[in-house]
This record gives sequence, C-alpha cells and structure tokens, in this order.
Amino acid sequence: MSQQDILNLAKEGDARAIAFLIGQALQSFGVTAKASLENDSLHLLLEAAQLPAEEACLRVAIKGLQRLQPNNIYSVTIYGRRHGQQLPAWTQTVELKKRLTFAPVSQPVAVSAGVATSAPTSPVSTALPKVEKTQNFTTAPTQTPEKSPPKPPKISTPKPTNQRQKKRSPQPALTRPNTKKSWLSVGALSLIIVPISGFVLGSQLYKPSNTATINPLTSKPAVQKGRAPAPAAKPQPAPKSPSQAAKQPANVPATVSIKAVGDIIPGTNFPYNKLPENKERLFESVKPQLKGADILFGNFESTMTDYPYSSKGRGGGMLFAFRTPPSYAKLLKDAGFNILNIANNHSYDFNEQGFKDTIKNIDSNGMKSVGKRDQIVYKNVKGVNFAFIGFSNYGEVHNSLLELKAGAEIVKKAKQKADIVVISVHAGAEGTGALNVRNKNEFFYGENRGNMVLFSRTMIDAGADLILGHGPHVTRALELYKGKLIAYSLGNFMGYRTLSTAAELGQSLILDVKMTPQGDFVSGKIIPIELDSRGIPSVDNDFRSVGLIRRLTKSDFPNTGLMIDDKGQILKKSK
Repeated sequence: MSQQDILNLAKEGDARAIAFLIGQALQSFGVTAKASLENDSLHLLLEAAQLPAEEACLRVAIKGLQRLQPNNIYSVTIYGRRHGQQLPAWTQTVELKKRLTFAPVSQPVAVSAGVATSAPTSPVSTALPKVEKTQNFTTAPTQTPEKSPPKPPKISTPKPTNQRQKKRSPQPALTRPNTKKSWLSVGALSLIIVPISGFVLGSQLYKPSNTATINPLTSKPAVQKGRAPAPAAKPQPAPKSPSQAAKQPANVPATVSIKAVGDIIPGTNFPYNKLPENKERLFESVKPQLKGADILFGNFESTMTDYPYSSKGRGGGMLFAFRTPPSYAKLLKDAGFNILNIANNHSYDFNEQGFKDTIKNIDSNGMKSVGKRDQIVYKNVKGVNFAFIGFSNYGEVHNSLLELKAGAEIVKKAKQKADIVVISVHAGAEGTGALNVRNKNEFFYGENRGNMVLFSRTMIDAGADLILGHGPHVTRALELYKGKLIAYSLGNFMGYRTLSTAAELGQSLILDVKMTPQGDFVSGKIIPIELDSRGIPSVDNDFRSVGLIRRLTKSDFPNTGLMIDDKGQILKKSK
C-alpha cells in the first residue's frame, strides 16, 4: 500500500491509517501509535519504552489531525503509557470539530481550533479503550509493544464521502478567528517535529521526497493570484547597464559585512504570559558577538502588537500564536539589529492589524522590517547600497518562493538600484528530521515549502548576492554558488518559552559574512550558539553547530567551493 493510499484512508477516518501516520511522525522518539473508533470519537494510544513526552506527542498528534480533518471524527482522546503498562500515565481529550446537530452527517462541517481539556487524574483505574493494531501498513517499521492491549471490539467505520470542503478566501478572516483554515492557523513551531516523507495532506498530489521532510502548519500555501507558473528554465542574469563602480563612491571599503541569525521569539503574552521577568537578560550573553558588522539581520518569528484578537482563536496549550509587546522593539534595537524579516508563518498570528503594528513598531524604533509582498528595503552602508527582499510560501501577503518568475523580476528590479541584494527566505520542512537539503520541493504536513536549492540559485542567477534561509528550526548546510553564499537555514536563535531546544533544535549560530561591494563572498565565520531549555542563547564553547554545519555541507554539497574549519572559519577553496 502506497503512502498516498494510507493518506486517503486517514482522511476518510480510517483509524489504522491515522495511527500509522502519527506513528511515522513519532517513530524517531521510539513511540508507536494505535487507534480505534468509538462512534465519532477517536482513541489514540501512544506507547514507548520510556514514557512518551506528553507535550510534544500531543502537539504532533493534534496538529496532524487538524491538518488531516478526517471525516466524521469530532474528538480524539490521546493516551500515553510505557510498554507493558495497563493504565495510561497521561490522558488528553481534544475537540477537533464542533458538532452541529442540524448539519447532515454526510456533509463536511467547519472545523474549529482544537482545545485541549485536562482529563481527570483521579481515579486512574478507568479501563483503556481497546485499539486496533496497525502492522498491516508496511511503509515504515514500527516498534512492537511488549504487551499489546486487548483486541478491540468490532467498530463500524462511517462510510467515507467524496465531497470536499470548499476552499476559503486566501485573505485572513477577521470575523472568523476560530476557523480551522484561517491564515497561518497552526504554527506549531515550538514542538519537536519529525517530518514525514511523502505525508501529503493537501488537495493536490505531490511526489514524496527521498528524504524525510514535512510540518504542522495550517497556514495556506501561496496563491498564485493569476500569475503564470514559474517556467522550468532559469531566468537570465539581470542586465548590468550601469557598472557597479559607477554606482559606488570612490571611498567604498574593500569589504562589507553582515551578521545574520535565525528565528527570534523574545517571549509571548498570548494566550498566557510567557514573558521574562527581566527582558534585558535575553541578549546579555550574546551581545558582544552580535556587534562588529555593518548590518545585523534576524528573522522575527513573532508579532509586535497589543491587538487582542488572534487569527487562531484561543486554543489553550495547543495554540501557537505569538504576541510580543511593542516595548520589545527597543530591546532588539539595543541588541544591534538593523533589519528584521517578517515574511514567515507567524506574521499574521494577529491578523492584518497585528502585521501592520509589527511593521510600525520595528520601523519606528530605528530598524527596518522586510517581508511585505512586492517590497524592497534599501539601506546604504559606507557608500554601498543594500537591498533586502523577504520571501515565504505564503503568497497572499509575502513574496512567494513558489513564484520563481515573479521572484526573479523583483530581484532584477532591486539590482537596478542596489550593489548588493540580500534575500531572506522562510522555507523548507521543519525539525530534526529535516537537516538535509535536497534539490526538490519540501513538504511539511502537505504544505509546499518550496525547493530551496532551485529558489536560491534562481535568485542568484537573477542578481541576488546572499541568501539567508530560516524556517526549519535547525541549522543546515552552506553552499557557494557562482561566488555567492547560500545559508540554507540559520536555525533557532531565541525562543523564550516558545521553541523547543532539544537536540539540534538548540544548536544555532551567528553567521558572519564578508563580501566585496559587488556582493561576492570573501570569507565568513560560524559563531556557535546554544539555546538553553528556556530558549535563551549563549556562546557554545563546544562548537557543536560548527561541527554540524561542516558535516551537512560536506554531505549535501560535496563539490561546493567552501572550506569550514573546526573553529567555524569559512573560506573559499583554492582553485
């Protein structure tokens, strides 16, 4: 049975197929999944040799189910226990859809945001629902529990319907904040996610990748807005009408430098207060390392607003809408940031008003935000003109990395005024299973996150000089392409009580890049950073991210013209 067949069964509400897909997402943690149906409720049992981590498992399972929208399943009860135990150690029941009694059973029903409710902890002697085994799916191996639960009773599964829900407008709906498919409505970036190869949940079918890639985000993929799809042929390089020397004063420096970091969430006050008692301490350990460059860039993975209404409703512990107070703009400015990208999957967490507030609060504090669709941000440093353009796969409000032709055109436009064009792109699958880069489209829970290799090289062919990737929450390889540097992912940089920092998710960097005034790579450095359990960065004296990026670069781009030493120095290989 193919992965697509399993996916179709899961969408139809087949308990075994759902358990198999969730088991795939959790198999790296040694967790197996079994499931059974009881009327319109799904019972999902998660087992492992060690007690499964409740928070991470719940997020993976719930967000996966919210993306699947299985027919005729309105709630799920999730149980976690160790192999060999009879009783679960933890239990959670979540409503997936609102039960509308007037709606015909065969019709799709609007899905609301899942709200986790705490199951009673006493007494704990309630019998665990019987669940079905899933061994007949053989796409990926699963662990066999030491002691299986009793065989389930025969439960009739509702017949699947071929009807599909109508697609909603791509614009964020302010009047329907709880709608399941509201703009960027899951954004579960703080959890440990293991992407699923070929786990395609969208209505369009895509060929699965050879490497594990795919994430939980109910944000909509980019809408083409009438644009023709990007041709396979690469665009020609931008014409160089005025020479670079003519654009630059005679006293320009021999090199210019940019330091860049990945995802930044300095805390959130929604739906609960997760702000630090003393925000000044957030950058305290890394401030010296952030200094010294002509430009400091970061990806701001939150909103900066006081707007009260989230596009994701109020989902309790299963909600991932980030809202940082506007006063934190000064904190970022004091840390040294000049440019903050806002083209990412959290920029519309508080609707259009929150997006506008974020731009206003960044720009009014002496920094520049980049990320609006068709926007080019210019900055002159030491007589060298920089242009910044932000891309993501959410083409309604950002430039879309899925629209290669349109992307090349805006790069060419920027190159007419700028000496150096820097591309910020939020793309790629997420999590520790998505460390490697492949020259193909990446998917995360059915969402097309683009082909980072094709996009990056196409933008450089059109005139871009530096590509700064973010979104996977892990660091990725570096590549030198036609003398220009591509950083495929800068990983997490700060995620105060919001982002997981387990394993490679907590290994980060400050990328220091030196270029000629024409944008050619000269040299660079990986300044290794580690995130503690709260998501606060500090210098990593063990150089773990250096070793990781070296290994990834050698494996993913063995012929690239870069050499990285064990202290993080990045040099061009001699020809």
